[in-house]
Amino acid sequence: MSTTTATEKTKRQAPAGERVADWADGRLGIYSLAKANMRKIFPDHWSFMLGEICLYSFIILILTGVYLTLFFHPSMNEVEYHGSYVPLQGVLMSEAYASTLDISFDVRGGLLIRQIHHWAALIFVAAMLVHMMRVFFTGAFRKPREVNWVFGFLLLVLGMFTGFTGYSLPDDLLSGTGVRFMQGAVLSMPVVGTYLSMFLFGGEFPGGDFVARFYSIHILLLPGIMLGLVVAHLILVFYHKHTQFAGPGKTNTNVVGMPLLPVYMAKAGGFFFLVFGLITIVAAIASINPIWALGPYRPDQVSTGAQPDWYMGFSEGLIRVMPGWEINIWGHTLVLGVFVPLMIFPLVLVAIAVYPFIESWVTGDKREHHLLDRPRNAPTRTAFGVAWLTWYFVLLVGGGNDLWATHFHLSINAITWFVRIAFFVGPVIAFIITKRICLGLQRRDAEKVLHGRESGVIKRLPHGEFVEVHAPLDQADLHKLTAHEQYTPAEIGPEVDENGVRRKVKRSEKLRAKLSKGYYGEGNQIPKPTAEEYKEITSGHGHH
Repeated sequence: MSTTTATEKTKRQAPAGERVADWADGRLGIYSLAKANMRKIFPDHWSFMLGEICLYSFIILILTGVYLTLFFHPSMNEVEYHGSYVPLQGVLMSEAYASTLDISFDVRGGLLIRQIHHWAALIFVAAMLVHMMRVFFTGAFRKPREVNWVFGFLLLVLGMFTGFTGYSLPDDLLSGTGVRFMQGAVLSMPVVGTYLSMFLFGGEFPGGDFVARFYSIHILLLPGIMLGLVVAHLILVFYHKHTQFAGPGKTNTNVVGMPLLPVYMAKAGGFFFLVFGLITIVAAIASINPIWALGPYRPDQVSTGAQPDWYMGFSEGLIRVMPGWEINIWGHTLVLGVFVPLMIFPLVLVAIAVYPFIESWVTGDKREHHLLDRPRNAPTRTAFGVAWLTWYFVLLVGGGNDLWATHFHLSINAITWFVRIAFFVGPVIAFIITKRICLGLQRRDAEKVLHGRESGVIKRLPHGEFVEVHAPLDQADLHKLTAHEQYTPAEIGPEVDENGVRRKVKRSEKLRAKLSKGYYGEGNQIPKPTAEEYKEITSGHGHH
């Protein structure tokens, strides 16, 4: 005869929800996992929301994308249109284009979902770019977060190509022109270009399979990889803990903020619906990609003012402003006008991906960093970032040179030459100006620390001199303005050893010393006020 313990009786009397929770915890260990992570502390700063916008727009993309797949037919089979849009009735078009028209005019809520999906894609890539700018300018990519920077970079690149395959699916005149542009770039690749083009399109352009192949890439391959990267990215954020800006009580060994549950989760949930609602409002008001106004794709036509989405505009700008040079090698023509931009594009992306490792090597700093920099306190890094953004926007102008010419009544040749010159000159000017601004802000911070904040109160001294009274800073502001580290440039060291034998200096060591001097040498950072200087000033000697 079996006996029933008091514990078992208590469990049976517990509410059904609690019994289900106990059952799941006994098999999955949910309680211990939640207990360890749900009270995790996260710091609070407005810029941290940029990463949340990336995540929420990605979720919106998945939700709306699933809905659209229920009605979209990824086929290039030719059909005659007999749908609701009268101007195109009787026109021959692909099933992909016809089903997109049906989604827009015949499926309940279809056009709104299409526009939410497209706007969310634009906001997703924009949010990732701005989020990575925040990470870059504040130094959040430093050890131990270099791998997470690479994950974020891959998400940005994959998001760009997922967007490209997505807007190519409707097979309208605009997207078809973009695909043709991409196919021309692929063909310019020596040796493998023609084979790769035949593989993508299943024959001569446009072939009969590219929509189906792009569809599989768009809804399965790229989103699957991105979902894995998002999960890995979030796991590393949890594991390494979130970065925070310097302040009283904040160190490299703690996190000051609010717990994940319930405070942060409640705020995050509300912010998700805020982002979703805002994207929905934009999609309901602002029309985007009206394919019915463009018509189905035909290889013998090009839509006027054909432009890709903004995040691919700089790659088109590279090709538009590159001179149409060609060379013949062993009886084969190499189109440099397309091939050179095609090589520059990935090289720039790789430079962005490996930057954390380059800076770590230059500084020789192997410590963990959980406190963020203010951009002004890393002037060389900040100047590099602004130079890259300048380069990007210059090429964006080149990618839309025809629209700039028609809208502002300018010569398209003048715009092209402006972009060619600014491609080399613009980033250099931006670098110099940004660096000088950062150094000026550092000098102002040093003045504030030593003399306090300008109060606007004018005082007359007994001997007749008029001076402005400065209000001393509180301890929180003093900490904020002096918490940053200042590196000393790496030195090559003595050229001879203790025995007087000339030491062989590696080229990499010389390069590192030169770069380190460029980052942290004289004129690249303003010395922080010392405690002795502060005491001398505040003791009354020359302080008003």
